[in-house]
Amino acid sequence: MDSALPAPTTDAGRAGLAALRADPAESVVALDFDGTLAPIVADPAAARAHPDVLPALTRLAPRLRAVAIVTGRPAELAVAYAGLADVPGLERLTVLGAYGAERWDAATGETRLPPPDPGVAAVRAELPAVLDRSGAPEGTWVEDKGRALAVHTRRTADPAAAFALLTEPLRDLAERHGLTVEPGRQVIELRPPGMDKGMALEAFLAEKKAGPVLYAGDDLGDLAAFAAVEKRRGEGQPGLLVCSGSTVAGEQVTALAERADLVVPGPAGVAALLSGLLSDV
Repeated sequence: MDSALPAPTTDAGRAGLAALRADPAESVVALDFDGTLAPIVADPAAARAHPDVLPALTRLAPRLRAVAIVTGRPAELAVAYAGLADVPGLERLTVLGAYGAERWDAATGETRLPPPDPGVAAVRAELPAVLDRSGAPEGTWVEDKGRALAVHTRRTADPAAAFALLTEPLRDLAERHGLTVEPGRQVIELRPPGMDKGMALEAFLAEKKAGPVLYAGDDLGDLAAFAAVEKRRGEGQPGLLVCSGSTVAGEQVTALAERADLVVPGPAGVAALLSGLLSDV
């Protein structure tokens, strides 16, 4: 094994890494986007993949059964922000956007979208008044993802206090319109139910008849994908769980890091892991 590769801290993780390196043609690498492939930034529209990510993926992807990016973002935004369209070597890449409700395939360049959820439109109309009544502090802002709405507190004077203040009013608003709440790092997302990263990953792995799998993420929404890999491991399928440690001080998601087999230093660490994964195989 390449001595430059970081070593998993668990037996299951070591077995998963060894299986992936032994049989890459049967393996799938699945990755979150924000905080995993792209550094966390104050404005999500400014997020871009770490510069080492695309070269690593173009070298790695042709040797794997498939690569998937599993993100809460709209699929086409993730494609644009990561520069994934029309890149030689990425023909086996799929982007599962909106927690798997949307799908973009690099081989065809086509995007499949579900019909809009009426609950999102209703929440969009009511959200400004709810934030006003709740006393949302200056700096609170809404990211409209089309099929979901995300309320960010990162720009407020006290992001943690603003997050705590708004969580229950936003949860009540979501429930009134049949939506679910997905909390994250200084963000509360309101989106349609019925899909999460775990369900999206499970369906993709079944479709690809995948063997070993690596999943890397950084936030609470990735716990469902971790659970999907853990379930497969319980059924005898090896897997490696990677936590992308935050580059923003104090924001690493402890619940994810504690479940991971391996913690790497943010998107730069993820890119280095991808680059070295099969370098000596």
